[in-house]
Amino acid sequence: MTSASHTPVSGPGRRTVVAAAGAAGLAVALTACGGSDDDASSSSASSGGSGSTGSTGSSGGAAAGGALTTTADIPEGGGKVFDAEKVVVVQPTAGEFKAFSAVCTHQGCAVKSIADGVINCPCHNSNFSITDGSVKSGPATKPLPEVQITVSGDSITLA
Repeated sequence: MTSASHTPVSGPGRRTVVAAAGAAGLAVALTACGGSDDDASSSSASSGGSGSTGSTGSSGGAAAGGALTTTADIPEGGGKVFDAEKVVVVQPTAGEFKAFSAVCTHQGCAVKSIADGVINCPCHNSNFSITDGSVKSGPATKPLPEVQITVSGDSITLA
């Protein structure tokens, strides 16, 4: 039997390739999670929010004083996210309506859903109370700021 001669192939070693792949993954993770709790203003909200019913959050650009939604659209114990206005409107108890910023105080992602009395941010799983916007679970450490709304009849407007 004859044996073929093997010429060594030069190039990066296995350890070099594995280390480079690990460094690239770390760079991506740091880019996605970089910053501090005060970075809420540096990130833009993404579109396509949903409320506890799974419906689309924004129906148009309601300016301050313009009709945002109706009371019938906000479920008791839940709420709805309005992406264009960066507001989440909730109804903690029957007939009580509140609004909070839809921008997570952790990294500035848009909150996307409301379930079981909690406003949820999908980026890093921060959760906020629909009662007062306080942090239920982090990594966020600051509550969602309250947004002033006016309820007149069945109409909810930004104040």
